[in-house]
Amino acid sequence: MSAGQVAILLSTRNGALFLQEQLESIVAQSVATWVIYWRDDGSSDGTPDLMRSFARQAGLDRCIEVGARDGTGIGHIGIAASFLTLLRAAPAGCVVAFADQDDVWLPDKLERGLAALSAADPDRPVLYCARQRLVDDRLRTLGLSPHRGPPPAFPAGLTQNVATGCTVMLNPRAAALVAGARAPDGTLHDWWSYLVVGAAGGILIADPVPTVLYRQHRRNAVGAPHSALRRGLMALGRGPDAFMMLFKRHVAALLANPQALSAQAADDLALLQRALERGILARLRAIAQVRSLVRQTRLETLLFRLWFLIG
Repeated sequence: MSAGQVAILLSTRNGALFLQEQLESIVAQSVATWVIYWRDDGSSDGTPDLMRSFARQAGLDRCIEVGARDGTGIGHIGIAASFLTLLRAAPAGCVVAFADQDDVWLPDKLERGLAALSAADPDRPVLYCARQRLVDDRLRTLGLSPHRGPPPAFPAGLTQNVATGCTVMLNPRAAALVAGARAPDGTLHDWWSYLVVGAAGGILIADPVPTVLYRQHRRNAVGAPHSALRRGLMALGRGPDAFMMLFKRHVAALLANPQALSAQAADDLALLQRALERGILARLRAIAQVRSLVRQTRLETLLFRLWFLIG
């Protein structure tokens, strides 16, 4: 790959129903300097055949199957591991873009992301994400994802992921940083990327303009809650145990890679880890000292703080 090209990372699994529309939307991008790196995560439908047919049409050098030649990475390993495998297979020095199999990209998606990344400091890791136009399985508009403004600085990312994976693009420094960090069990590739870049003191860019038709259907791996109320109800349904388990894993995994942390992030993480090993008083002091440990709304922040104290 040459300078200016984008490595599109596409993990597939039983996606034949919607995949063709996503591939067509990539071909229709206003930026044509892309290469798709893809792997199938154990499909039982015609997804791999569809991808290989597309590769023959697009050109094998423009649609590369990861693990196909040496037999590595074959089978089901999970969505986060699959995307991170693709990230490590992408050539060094290029911008990477995560792609979901069931969405449709608006024509200027790559163009807007590249413009935002190129305007930022190239010597710092940069993560770009954007708003989405929510649609149903037939691409009928449901509304827009919430406009949250600039992504909050680390360590707020520990409490909530606001970087929706299907819109995420990483500059070369950010891609190398995430590829070199060992993700904990249970995380998602977009959340982990957001945390790694934020903890390194990187730049987090949130585009208020939608760049993706984010399809909502029964087989969504994650999906997008339409309102703060629904997000809150979903959080209550999951309960504190699963959330706090992942919170602790994120803290430990970031601390395991100290050379990639900013001084402030290292201090905050060490403080949080000590508090988590102790009782409620230590956790109260940690909340008071790390004031940016908040979610997007006051109600969600109150719920997080309750879970942090008891979890």
